[in-house]
Amino acid sequence: MMAAISAARYGVDVTLLEKNDRLGKKLRITGKGRCNLTNDCDTEEFMRNVPTNPRFLYGALNRFSTEDTKAFFEELGVPLKTERGKRVFPVSDKAQDIVDALSRACREEGVKIICQKVKSLVISDGAVVGVNTEKVQYLSDAVIVATGGMSYKQTGSDGDGYRFAKQLGLKVTELVPSLVPIVSDSKVCPRMQGLSLRNVAIKIINKTNGKKIYEDFGEMMFTHFGVTGPLVLSASAHIPDINSVPYEAQIDLKPALDEKTLDNRLLNDFSKFANRDFANSLGELLPQKMIDVVVELSGIPPHKKVNSITKEERQRLLELIKCFPVSLDRFRPINEAIITKGGVDVKQIVPSTMQAKGISGLYFAGEVLDVDAYTGGFNLQIAFSTAVVAGESAAMGEW
Repeated sequence: MMAAISAARYGVDVTLLEKNDRLGKKLRITGKGRCNLTNDCDTEEFMRNVPTNPRFLYGALNRFSTEDTKAFFEELGVPLKTERGKRVFPVSDKAQDIVDALSRACREEGVKIICQKVKSLVISDGAVVGVNTEKVQYLSDAVIVATGGMSYKQTGSDGDGYRFAKQLGLKVTELVPSLVPIVSDSKVCPRMQGLSLRNVAIKIINKTNGKKIYEDFGEMMFTHFGVTGPLVLSASAHIPDINSVPYEAQIDLKPALDEKTLDNRLLNDFSKFANRDFANSLGELLPQKMIDVVVELSGIPPHKKVNSITKEERQRLLELIKCFPVSLDRFRPINEAIITKGGVDVKQIVPSTMQAKGISGLYFAGEVLDVDAYTGGFNLQIAFSTAVVAGESAAMGEW
């Protein structure tokens, strides 16, 4: 939609081919239905949140920045707000408002919308001159591929764009899930299924070399298969080789307390519940679903009286609370990922136009490209920026 609007504003005829029965199906579910459409930061900070091919995006972000995105939607009548982490949302907290604004802008700019699935590109003398749908062939001066990645296939993102690229002999890098829940083979996760932890700190450790590869603070959740939630999704983008290297999440359940303060808290609780069994003394310190697991991992007998717990046992408990370990064994399937890592190799794309090198009339925009970022509105901004460049370049190419 953004590419179509950008092209149409140059006065050319634009047709938007949508495989679903309505526009913006995937956009409707972003940000848990709230649509975190960009991040209110400057270009340098933005680039620090793009682990894959950030330099490729400089031109696109300078052409259509986060400020431009905010202005664009507010001019379309969607008031915005900025929340923690500089995340920008519609004031209404409704992704539908973003979809409606884009759909309305398409209509106002005269974009012709056709709901048909594109099957292949039409190629003539090495140039792309149209597309074949399930029903008919459409000829054109330019084609913009803005199909998304491989995640959330039920929304239509099933890898069409990669197939189109390969049809032209373009390289597509390995496709893997990113911003995705993580499977843990640890038996403790199913026992705590449904437990959400807020205001915890997490470190991701490469167990082969002991190196910390990521740390953050926020929310996460235990599931029947492992872990998910904002902390985990963000962490997944930092784990490049989870299938070949052992990783562990180390969760600080009380990050606001240093070890001395936490030890004093334990001493106070133990004094208060001196005559209770150990298993019945942690209700004010830990979530109920976590108590049995922590008791077991501490090695302290559950029925041992609190007034009999030794200093060494208390230290083990303290270390467990400050560093609760969960093995990270593999990602959930790509269909459960927020974004796809990998895509059309950007070495084959002209960054100032988004045109495929050496292929006249073919442009790419958005997640289909091998560019991805962390959570916080960065990936949608990449989609908008590359779409604007592709739309304008395709339109100007006709003049």
